[in-house]
Amino acid sequence: MNRKFTAAVGIALAASLSLASCSSSTEPNENESSAPNASTDAPGSDEKVKLTLSGWSLDTTPEFQLLADGFTARNQNVEIEVIQYDATDYNTLLTTDLAAGKGPDIITQKEVKFVSTFQEGGQLLDVSDLTLPEGIGGVDSYTIDGKLYAAPYRQDVWVVFYNKDLYEAAGVDIPTGNWTWDDYTKTLEDLKAKLPADVYPQYVHGWQSTVQGLSNAQAGADILAGTYGHLAEDYDRQLAYQDAGLQVDFNTRNSNQLTYQGEFGTQKAANLLMGTWYTATLISQQASGEAQDFEWGMAPVPQRTASNTPVTFGDPTGFAINANIDDAKLEAAKAFLEYAAGTDAASALAGIGITPALKDATVVDAYFSADGAPTDELSQSAWSTYEAFAENPTSSRTATIQGILNDLHSAVLSGNTEVAAAITEAEGRVANEAP
Repeated sequence: MNRKFTAAVGIALAASLSLASCSSSTEPNENESSAPNASTDAPGSDEKVKLTLSGWSLDTTPEFQLLADGFTARNQNVEIEVIQYDATDYNTLLTTDLAAGKGPDIITQKEVKFVSTFQEGGQLLDVSDLTLPEGIGGVDSYTIDGKLYAAPYRQDVWVVFYNKDLYEAAGVDIPTGNWTWDDYTKTLEDLKAKLPADVYPQYVHGWQSTVQGLSNAQAGADILAGTYGHLAEDYDRQLAYQDAGLQVDFNTRNSNQLTYQGEFGTQKAANLLMGTWYTATLISQQASGEAQDFEWGMAPVPQRTASNTPVTFGDPTGFAINANIDDAKLEAAKAFLEYAAGTDAASALAGIGITPALKDATVVDAYFSADGAPTDELSQSAWSTYEAFAENPTSSRTATIQGILNDLHSAVLSGNTEVAAAITEAEGRVANEAP
């Protein structure tokens, strides 16, 4: 089979990224093209081709309409309607619609752990004939048995967002590019001693990713292996943070239904461990007044050992095509996927603070030129220089295993189960439920 898609080889950045404060962890791809995506134009026709595209939280997630508008502006024979699903129940609701034959033509892959589920259910079209740009990240996550089932358009990684104004007010040095967890803990303790009592040194959201994603990446662990002893160090640290009042505890967060946007955006926390997708939301909310006006930046996530190339994690977000799409729509749908993965779309996404799967000098410049984006070298380095590991391996076992590990997460941070006991229980369940 002639495979035209390009396998991702980590985060490849052009050598000319003068915005980054230090070099990338991977070699630049000399063949990476920044030419306009002329090949993504859909064929002309007198009759409109009408496509539907799934999305969520459209008021705060502008990427779907941005890409739809960008594509239809150059393909005026195509209309794209963005169908909004509830963000929390996205995969469940989408699965129901697909089973009922009502699913969208273009299916946004919100979480990699469900890609195999959709593919094994015969709901995703093989799109191995797409032509994707050299150097694009995330392709491996959508490749099953050598076939491509989605095209990545964004590739977020996790960083620390920090409030520069709160650091300055507390007289605490801002983060460095190579801090360890011990360094970070000391910083949190210093902030607690000097910040007002109603401001926490950090906010940690309730997702299992906030602990397990980094733990797996920095320990070099594969969740499919079924052993999770490496998680103990990170959960012990989180429990110590809770006990010391360095962050809102897990039960309080859940009972009060706190949001990371609200806690960081209203300056109730000086630091936030979060994916780079938050950049676009924070910029938008500060512009609208929903978030307060303060200076902020991004720093690399703390490390188990100091390193100039921090280890972090993140999964791509991609577009797939409904296997039951009308043949008359197929060519336009494939053209949209190629457009969304290309340089023009990547620059448009970067321009509103979204991290695209394709990064070149033009894209990086667009990202940090966005109104409201940080301009300091540390933020630029955190965004562009790292070694990233996928949070969710592409496997039919992943969703089940992650469900079990989420139970571990809740049991430990709620105080219901000791760390060692929760890990032992999870390992037993994975062996029985996801062999």
